[in-house]
Amino acid sequence: MAEITPSSTRTSVYHSRPSGSNADNSGLPRYKVGYLTLAATADDGDTSTVDIFVQFGITKFLAIEGFIHTTTDSVVVSEIPTTTVTGTTLTLTVAGSTDNKKRFYVVYGI
Repeated sequence: MAEITPSSTRTSVYHSRPSGSNADNSGLPRYKVGYLTLAATADDGDTSTVDIFVQFGITKFLAIEGFIHTTTDSVVVSEIPTTTVTGTTLTLTVAGSTDNKKRFYVVYGI
């Protein structure tokens, strides 16, 4: 199994917004979402390691969603990876039985 380096990453911040209030001053946490793409060379069982604090500003991992491109850059279906988290290091293992397909992951945290 090979170690795969993400081909791209992106980060977004979402606020927990009660109606009629300003989330910046509400004291509610800002949920962070990181987007991680693995190139079409990713195979079943390959791993990727990401420092979620450095890449996305996430200090507490909450969840992950995974997707696979069944048709290059077109049709995507759900494919959840196996994950382990140690401190702020997230290690994901590519799931599924299809090799050489692009994968996309959404990492949620605070």
